[in-house]
This record gives sequence, C-alpha cells and structure tokens, in this order.
Amino acid sequence: MNLDGVPAVTEPSEQRLNAKQLLDYREQREEFLSWLLAFGKDPMRGAGYSRATVRRTAYRTDQFNRWVWTDEGQYTMSISHDHADEYMRELAYGEQSNTHKANTQKSLKRFFKWQSHERGGEEWDPSQSFSTSGSNNPRDYLTVEERQEIREAALDYGSIPAYGNLSPDERDRWKTHLAQRFGKPKSEVVPEDWEKANGWKYTSMTWASLDAGLRPVEVERAKTTWVDVENQVLRIPKEESSKNAENWIVGVTERTAKALERWLEERELYDQYEGTDALWLTREGNPYQTASLRDLLKRLCSIAGIPTENRQMSWYAIRHSVGTYMTREEDLAAAQAQLRHRSEQTTMKYDQTPVEDRRDALDRMG
Repeated sequence: MNLDGVPAVTEPSEQRLNAKQLLDYREQREEFLSWLLAFGKDPMRGAGYSRATVRRTAYRTDQFNRWVWTDEGQYTMSISHDHADEYMRELAYGEQSNTHKANTQKSLKRFFKWQSHERGGEEWDPSQSFSTSGSNNPRDYLTVEERQEIREAALDYGSIPAYGNLSPDERDRWKTHLAQRFGKPKSEVVPEDWEKANGWKYTSMTWASLDAGLRPVEVERAKTTWVDVENQVLRIPKEESSKNAENWIVGVTERTAKALERWLEERELYDQYEGTDALWLTREGNPYQTASLRDLLKRLCSIAGIPTENRQMSWYAIRHSVGTYMTREEDLAAAQAQLRHRSEQTTMKYDQTPVEDRRDALDRMG
C-alpha cells in the first residue's frame, strides 16, 4: 500500500540502527502502517484509519520503539504489554498534556491490535488511563492502611484441595503435609483440618509483591531460585529481571520470608510444578499475567472491604505504594534499589507527599 506522507522510519530511528536492523525495522513498520490504513479501524469490515491518523500513530509508535530500545539496551521488536505500561507510566509524570498522553495510548493500542490480528498476539489493556479533562493522576496506589488490609486478606484467600476431591494416595500426601503444619501426628489429621488449612501461594505472592514491588512480568518470571529465606531476600538474576540490566538483591520482611518458605514446601505437593522452577503458576499451570493479577487484587480488595470504584486499580498499585512509602520512610536511593530502577529519574516520581500526610497537615492547620 502507498505510504506517501506516512513515515515508516523517522530520522532519529534511522540514525540509531545499523543497516540490517534498519531493514528489519522498516519492513515491520511498513506492514503495520499499511494494515492500519486498510483494516485498522474495523478489521472485520475492512475499514482503515485516515492517512492523517496513521501518520500521527507512526510518529508516536516510532518514538515508543526508541524508548523500548533504550530501556532494553538494544534493538528489539519483541515489544510487550509491560513495555507499554511502563512507557505510559513515565508519560504520566511528564509535563505533556493529557491529550498527548491519551493519544499516545491510543496509538499503542493500535499497535497491539495489529499484533493481535496479524501475529497472534493479545490486544493491550492499559494499566492506567488518561482523561482529557485535565486530570494528570497516574494509577492509584494502596495507602498504608490498605497495604495492611491486603496483607491480611491474602491470609484468607486460597485453600488446599478439598478433602472429598482427593484420591486415597493424594489424601495421604496431604495428611503428611498437614501433620507437619499443625504439629500433630499424621494419624490425628482429620477432615476438619482441611477446612482450616489455607494454601500459601497467594499469600506468598501478595506479600512478596507488597515488599518488593514486583511488576506483573516479575511475578510471571519468578523462580524458586530467587528465594533466599535464610537471608530474607529475593535474588533476581539480570537475565530474569524485567530490565535485564543487573542482578538485584531485594529485601523482604521476616513474615514474608516465612510465607515463601511455607509455599516452597507446599508447592512440592502439586503435580503442575513437576519439571519447572516457576515459583507461582495459575491453577491451569500457566504463568500469571497482568489481567489475572489485576483480578486477584480486586478479589483481595473485596475480602478486605477496600472500595475500587472510581479507582484505576492494577497490580502496579502495590508497586507504586512501595515506591511512595519507601521514599517517605527512607529516601529515593532506598526506593530506587527496592524497585530495581536503573535510573534515579524513574524513581523521582515517588518523591511526593502521600495523601494521608497532606490530610494530617490540613487537620493540624485547622
């Protein structure tokens, strides 16, 4: 399709890439932009966007691609939803207008729509949104009280398999586990013990995220080898971190370390973990994704009685709360290390006064 007036590759990108990278990038961009012109608005009806809309989308997505290359430290076209979420979070704290931010988000959604229809990917459900009415707030974060309520709710959520659903052999294995947990002889384990035994998967996942501010992609990639219970840390190798920049050692509380230890013990009882070192998997044996983690947080909020109406709640609300309160309790350097930011500029967005502190100040002011 004729792309006259639509820049497949801008000059900044052209100057940044070598000859082979440039050829690869141009070919993929031309495929993407041609699809927008022909099918982008409504693929089922074969309705495309106007040339002006595609031109603006071309500039915005090209700029996003360069950001991804900087973030990853190399040229890549393996662009994920997490890249888009992180990019939009950075824009959220920038000085551009909300109209620009909203339009950028629309452009990125068009990119993932193309990926979905043409390459078998998934459309993007952004982790934050922007109003053109003047609001410039990023995703909500949990308050100190809400963090504690979510921590307690995670103790209630999730249970071991029902007694009646287990075969005799499986029941015998679980009896051994329950005997160890409750400190009683195996012969004294009774069906009532199943009712009071909550599993530790959701608790360990939630508490580790509350301490380490785990991104969704880090929950997805987490390995059993990350967990160092004795030293109460998570050791995240650079090849498994979301930024692939350096090895990270992230502290967790003693309470979280014990929850992780209990989960590692319980994890051995599930067949779905045989042959894998994945730390957490869904009931279907799949890694956790942004959507499933968002649903989990909403269920925890429901248990805790935390209202989510008119709040842009996602798993990043946990991460943002870590950055906000770590900065308040310690400093930006501590928050930067705990959140695994390569650049202190990224952490600067957490250098703000939490709303409850501002409310207390108003009370003192009279």
